[in-house]
Amino acid sequence: MIKEVSTLERRLAILDELTKESIVRVSDLVERFQVSEVTIRKDLTQLEKKKQLIKVRGGAILNKSTKVESDDIPVNDKQLHHLLEKQKIGKAAASLIQEDDTIILDSGTTTCEIARNLGKFNSLTIITNALNVAAVLNEYKRFSIIVPGGYLRNTSLSLTGHMAETVLKDFYCDKLFLGVDSFSIETGVSTPVLEEARINQIMISISKEVIAVCDSSKFNKRGFAFIAQIADIDTIVTDSGIPDNLHRKLIELGKKVIVV
Repeated sequence: MIKEVSTLERRLAILDELTKESIVRVSDLVERFQVSEVTIRKDLTQLEKKKQLIKVRGGAILNKSTKVESDDIPVNDKQLHHLLEKQKIGKAAASLIQEDDTIILDSGTTTCEIARNLGKFNSLTIITNALNVAAVLNEYKRFSIIVPGGYLRNTSLSLTGHMAETVLKDFYCDKLFLGVDSFSIETGVSTPVLEEARINQIMISISKEVIAVCDSSKFNKRGFAFIAQIADIDTIVTDSGIPDNLHRKLIELGKKVIVV
């Protein structure tokens, strides 16, 4: 029996396939999702309107000219995107933590995977502005968890705004695990949301080490709101889909790159 998926899940899966293969065919998508050809063509039309693909006869190709990431996808849907890669990245990133560290876990689905890999630790102080991350951390019952106040963003389940920013400025931390929406050598690290960018900038300023965690679909993209230059990032944890030229450039810039 084919598991029924939502429209958003189906469209994310189409984009995933495009990222891997650069082309999708209507007939293949109809068979995969067990929906009508009309439904698939509607999906492709909507994704084309967002400039995420280009429709061609019988299917669609990847729109490689798209540079700006503007979609603020709800976290419950976003976690389905590149899940296996995020799980591996989360495990690798957690290995960089030491007992008694004070760390920040930024909002995001990849940082939530880090939270799920802290079972070997007994004493950590963890700051997070993400309610979904805080809920995972609470299951351990032994960590000191600090959640700043602020305005709750429904899509990301993160706390932002002046209150959160003010609270964060009172701390100094060993490591920041920064969830990344868009990553580019030329334009740095960015996000679709201005409020998220502001709080990320403060997190960077109070951290000794900044570790960016992102799957390879986030590379060579630019979001609406600037967070930091690549010079402000110490380590990048990603998957094997990272472009070779980008990997080499990061090494040349003196960055530590961990590929899972």
